[in-house]
Amino acid sequence: MIKCLMIFSLFGLARAERPRNFRFPWLPKIQLANPRHLRLNLRSMESAVEYLIVSASLRSNSRSRVMAHYLADCYRTKGVSSRVIDLRECPLPFCDGEDAYNHPAVLSLSKTISEARVIILATPIYNFDASAAVKNLIELTGESWDDKIVGFLCAAGGSLSYMSVMGLANSLMLDFRCLIIPRFVFATGGDFEDLQLSSADLRERIQRLAAASIKIRSV
Repeated sequence: MIKCLMIFSLFGLARAERPRNFRFPWLPKIQLANPRHLRLNLRSMESAVEYLIVSASLRSNSRSRVMAHYLADCYRTKGVSSRVIDLRECPLPFCDGEDAYNHPAVLSLSKTISEARVIILATPIYNFDASAAVKNLIELTGESWDDKIVGFLCAAGGSLSYMSVMGLANSLMLDFRCLIIPRFVFATGGDFEDLQLSSADLRERIQRLAAASIKIRSV
């Protein structure tokens, strides 16, 4: 089982969506949701949703959050219901291995993650790794991640960190038997302008991630 997962990991690495220089001017534009108007309501998590998008940046002006909401719009245009969870709007305790597991927000998020089938992590890249916020979330919610289909939206300062998410991907596969979508999206600052997706190439890659997640979920 582990051998198969490692082969899948290498396949995912080979298909990593790195930024490209060319553009696709003919791609249709999808109206973006305004992140400022979206707030996390823990009570609304009572209804299960299969497609979950986690915005794991704690910055107010987050590029990975913009990508997360664009992905939600892509799902909407395909008739797929999804939910964005913004960790900035849901303060979590640090995982202490003890009482933190009983925090109300942790219990609610654990239930939501457990009920989802597809989870897309939108994370900034810091120090050649995913954000501490997303790793803290995974430590707090643990077994809720069992057997999930997981994808990545990564926002970094430069193009040299495109492999940085593989450590987290491998841990999700080995610890929780997650199926990693072998097409993750990696973006740099040049793909944005005034916190908007200025790159047609990036929009197209996010749309392809949405399509891949739906295809794998339907297998």
